[in-house]
Order: sequence, then C-alpha cells, then structure tokens
Amino acid sequence: MTITDTTKSISAIIDAVPTGLIIGGITRDAMDGGRFDVIDPADGSILTSVANGTVDDAKAAVNAAADAAADWAATAPRKRSSILLSAFNLMIERADDLASLIVAENGKIFADARGEVLYAAEFLRWYAEEAVRIPGAFQTAPSGANRILVTHHPIGIAVLVTPWNFPAAMATRKIGPALAAGCTAILKPASDTPLTALAIAAIFEESGLPAGVLNVVTSRRSGPVVEEMVHDPRVRKLSFTGSTEVGVTLMRLAADNVVNSSMELGGNAPFLVFDDADLESAISGAMIAKMRNGGEACTAANRFYVQSGIAERFSERLTEEMGKLTIGSGHDSSVQLGPMVNAKARDDIAGLVDGATAQGARVLTGGTAPDGDGYFYPATVLVDVPNDALILEEEIFGPVAPIVTFETEEEAIRLANATQYGLVSYLYTQDVGRGLRVSEKLESGMVGLNRGLVSDPAAPFGGMKQSGIGREGGAEGMLEYMESQYIAVDW
Repeated sequence: MTITDTTKSISAIIDAVPTGLIIGGITRDAMDGGRFDVIDPADGSILTSVANGTVDDAKAAVNAAADAAADWAATAPRKRSSILLSAFNLMIERADDLASLIVAENGKIFADARGEVLYAAEFLRWYAEEAVRIPGAFQTAPSGANRILVTHHPIGIAVLVTPWNFPAAMATRKIGPALAAGCTAILKPASDTPLTALAIAAIFEESGLPAGVLNVVTSRRSGPVVEEMVHDPRVRKLSFTGSTEVGVTLMRLAADNVVNSSMELGGNAPFLVFDDADLESAISGAMIAKMRNGGEACTAANRFYVQSGIAERFSERLTEEMGKLTIGSGHDSSVQLGPMVNAKARDDIAGLVDGATAQGARVLTGGTAPDGDGYFYPATVLVDVPNDALILEEEIFGPVAPIVTFETEEEAIRLANATQYGLVSYLYTQDVGRGLRVSEKLESGMVGLNRGLVSDPAAPFGGMKQSGIGREGGAEGMLEYMESQYIAVDW
C-alpha cells in the first residue's frame, strides 16, 4: 500500500488499504468468507467492508505468530529498531492520508486525526530508541556468596486489543513496545475502526517487518476470537484498552492460563479549578481536556469541580468557548466537532444529559442532539449538577461538561476521589505548593497540573483502581512485554 498523494479522494485512500485479514504476511479472506461494513459516522454511509475473522482465523494468527517468534526474538535490537524507525518515517510521510482515513471511519475532525497520527508515530520512534536500550543488572549479593545477574527476555506472543477512539495511537502504543522487546503480536482492532489498523500493518510490511511478526484479525466476533487466542498456551501477553467491564472479563480469561495482562480501562477524570487559577489558562486547558477527540477519550475531563469564587466566571467562559464550536463532518476544515462514533454513543450521551437535567441541572449551551443524518451531539455545558447525578458517576465519552461548585481544598479532593476510576486528574492553581499537595492526594495514575494534556510516548500512561493495571509508554511500556530472569553466578 502506498499513501502519498494528499490530493486523493477518501475513496482512493480507502482503496489502497488491505481489507482482508493479515496473517503470516498474507492478506486473505476470513475462513467462512464473511465480511462486515465500515460506516462513516458523519452520514451513516458504507465506506467499505473488511474480513470478519473467525475463531479458526484466530488460531491461524497464533500459529503464524508462533512460527515467527523465535527468529524475531533472536533479531538484533538494532534491526528491530530500524524497522520501527522506518515505519515511523512512513507514518509521518503519509500523515494527511492516514488522518483522512481516521476521519472517515471514526468521525473526529481532521486536526484531531492528524494530531493522532503524529502522536501514534512517535510511539514507533520512541520504541525504536528503546529497542537498543533493553536494561539489565549486575551486582554482588549482599552475602558476598555470589553475583546477581538480571536479564530481560521477550515475554512471547502478545494479543493486542485496541479501541475505536484512537485507532492509530492505541495500535502503535502496543505494537511499538511489543516489537521492540522482540515479541510477535496479533492485533485485534475495534470493529468500528479497522481500516487504520490495516493501513498501519501495511506500513510495517513495507518497512521490512518479517511475515508473521505482526498479524491483524478484524472481526465482529470479538469475544470468541479473543478468547480463542488468550486460551492458547503459546500466548503469553494480553494488552487491552477499553471499558472496565470488558477488561474484567478478559482478565478472567487470562487467569485460566496465567497470561500476563496490561489493562488500560475506563476513566472519570476530575478537572479541579481553584479560585487562584489563571482563568484563561484554565479555560484553554479545559477545552483541550474535554474536547480533544470530541470528548471521546478515556482521558477526557468528565467532571468539573470549580471553587465558588471563580465558578461563575469559569462557567460563563467555558459556555462561550463551547458554544463557538461548529458541528459537522470532520472532512470539512471549518468544523470543530465531528460526530460521535455511532448511534448508541450519541444516545448514551443524550441519556446522561437528560438524566442530569431531570434532577435539576441547567443547560447553558447545547443539550439537544440535532436532527438529520449522522451521529452528532453538540458541545454542552451543565451547571447546578447534583452530586448524585449519574453523569458524574459514568464516563460520558462525549462533548459534555458538567460543573459542580466546591468550597475547600479538602472537599475538592474528596469529590475528585469519589469514583471507582483513577486514570487521570487535572487541576489548575497558581499556588505551586497547593498544586503538588493536591496532586499527591489525587487517586489517579496521571495528573495534569496546569495542563489539559498529559499523554506523551516517553511517559508511563496508566491508572489506579478500576482504571487498569500496568503502564504503556516510557521505558516501563517495553518492560510490560519482557520477562525478568535472575541468574545466580558464582565463579
């Protein structure tokens, strides 16, 4: 596949993407010949169809990964690094067309999609650099009786299950460290957004990745397909990004064979604004934290807790900025908010807003889905939201900002931590001491202190509590795909 001409139509870009399963370096149909449609959420039209993988296809993918495993594990780190770097360069070269592909199947605006492609590519560059820096340790035992030698080995075949909201970044955030560590992998992308994963796999093939090292199984039969792979004793790693409910199910499956698991699960991010915050900085951060990807992000600010002295001004300014956003197809460069990924996502958001207003919340802007084609929901701000409203307990996954007022620092911390989730928190204050003090008390794996964006390929991404286990990104991300081996040496 070659995607280089940014003047091509979206149909031409899609035509260049393989739409079969990629197993053992061969693109082929599902064993039963089944396919499923990929839908444009902006208008409900069919973009194309892709192979609907079966349980037997899943078995074949594990076989292919197993056949390639020994040679790939023995491949020199520098060689693995070169392939990852080549894939990075191709993604950067084709960023516009890959972004157009994401807009078509996911719905996000082009600027967000292009930003995702650049972010996704950075994982490949980062792990190209990490591949040649696999750590080890050597020391004398405290008793002096022997030496302690610690090495790291590829953990084995990895099953990578990715969500629809960041179809490029969530794929490379797993593929990059798995390949850098010397693991072979099977990618199971979300069925709403399979094309981006297939395009990235084709880029790896072009970059010289040996057959069978990265396999892609697209399927609407997600449960049985993933279960088949995780229950194969040759599979030693499961990495999943998605809902906590599905993550719990997969962890139960992984337990049957004691498969090492990394889980990046749901979020319910609080966004704290203290009276001494710089208002415009807080608004800018709020727009990023809330509206990146149209709010369809696990890191999206979900609950806004604003101290009483600044609450009215913050609500007014956020309403002003949210009200400016234009809705439409992400292919239109003037649009700032695209559709939700599907009808259920839109309807779930509407249900949370309606439930909050029924309990007394007031709508300052938005609040009603527009008529017409596509799965659109407007940017919405709610105030006077009661603390027991469902919208504060569940992940909204859409462009809705519910605002709650607080009085004291202790109250803010209590409200922020009153959730089963602990992925990311945001807080704005000009008092450095307060910022660090509150950050340490927030029960989340990541904190944005006077920042509305925390994601970085060089940093460990992950949560506490029911937001998951393990970390992606940073040096920690590659160790998730490695086993530590201790050798006691006596000479």
